[in-house]
Amino acid sequence: MKLVLGYFSIEDIQFAEEPRLEDGVLFVDEAALSAEVLADERLRAAHFEIARPGESVRIIPVKDVIQPRVKVEGGGEMFPGMASNVDVVGSGTTYVLEGMSVVTVGPIVGFQEGVIDMSGPGEVYSPFSQLNNLVLVVEPAEGVTPQEYEQAVRLAGLKTAMNVAELVRELTPERIEEFEHLNIVESSRKYPDLPRVAYVQMLQSQGLLHDTYVYGVDAKRILPTLISPTETMDGAIVSGNCVSACDKNTTYHHLNNPVIADLYKAHGETLNFVGMVITNENVYLADKIRSSNHTAELCSYLGLDGVIISQEGFGNPDTDLIMNCTKIEDKGIKTVIITDEYAGRDGKSQSLADASPKANAVVTGGNANMLVEIPPLDKVIGSSGYINVIAGGSAGSLKADGAIEAEIQVYTGATNELGFNKMSAR
Repeated sequence: MKLVLGYFSIEDIQFAEEPRLEDGVLFVDEAALSAEVLADERLRAAHFEIARPGESVRIIPVKDVIQPRVKVEGGGEMFPGMASNVDVVGSGTTYVLEGMSVVTVGPIVGFQEGVIDMSGPGEVYSPFSQLNNLVLVVEPAEGVTPQEYEQAVRLAGLKTAMNVAELVRELTPERIEEFEHLNIVESSRKYPDLPRVAYVQMLQSQGLLHDTYVYGVDAKRILPTLISPTETMDGAIVSGNCVSACDKNTTYHHLNNPVIADLYKAHGETLNFVGMVITNENVYLADKIRSSNHTAELCSYLGLDGVIISQEGFGNPDTDLIMNCTKIEDKGIKTVIITDEYAGRDGKSQSLADASPKANAVVTGGNANMLVEIPPLDKVIGSSGYINVIAGGSAGSLKADGAIEAEIQVYTGATNELGFNKMSAR
């Protein structure tokens, strides 16, 4: 399976009646995009705003972040099973709008939505502060349930990203990258002397708005399975959860998974990137045992020498992480786990809710409980008041002048467990 990504650099976004990409500036028709969103009767109001790097702008509460992409060649369309038909993706050619995202915002759904600061001390805690963000602000129709509202906003964001990306379909990308994934037999023959390594990605699936979707299927309903890493680049995995903002994998994270990117860079040089296993994070013990058993069996079946495991969320999923790690290690396969920490504001508490001596190779994205004081910004997209109720904030987190005193878990992507941000801890 071979996927070609063609990149267009977006240096600015502007509203205009004639949508187009011109000299690095993306011009979008706000009225047309809003009308498309409001075709969903579950939403009663929608408008767009633009937030650029360095501007004195705070975005809250952030629900999802999505990179616009469009498939121009090969099977399927972006976000299969969610915003398009259920076709296998991950091959052909896909165009990418680099340097921008679509950010969805609106009245709070769960207590675990987030913040992006485009400038000031808070900008370092969210990597999305470095993007030109087309922000979709929505309001639910009266009587819509939280689940219906979350689904409507999720689909609105995906469809907006697809519509925006259509503007480059007939253009020539500035640069291209190729990702080829051989089948297991071919890769073994081609790289017989390299260690066989796979990636196990744990998907948040605890329910009650803690969901991730694979080809449109709620991940809690799947058994661990194999997919091609290139499928994730075409939107086969979509975020639909409200776990703490700091370690939520947004759809942007799934499209740009750095674990996959780094394994491809090393593939054929220092290791044989055999493939990718996706597994879930369920609530009940029996489900955790079932999924971790099957994950370990798949890794053994692939004849692996090493595995990288990434987690999403914290607390309850720590048990899934440690189960996966220990069972894979018991198969004689070396593991490295990627997580973050909730070690208390002083950093002295136990970092994970579960542990094992076999989890002896760990990459951490930082301590989400670290307390920060962030001054006010000139403009707020959404509503600052939500800072008092989202995870990491508390009553009084929002000061009278608009300043914030809260844990860094309020920032979208701050301690991301794919290693997407630049933080760590010792």
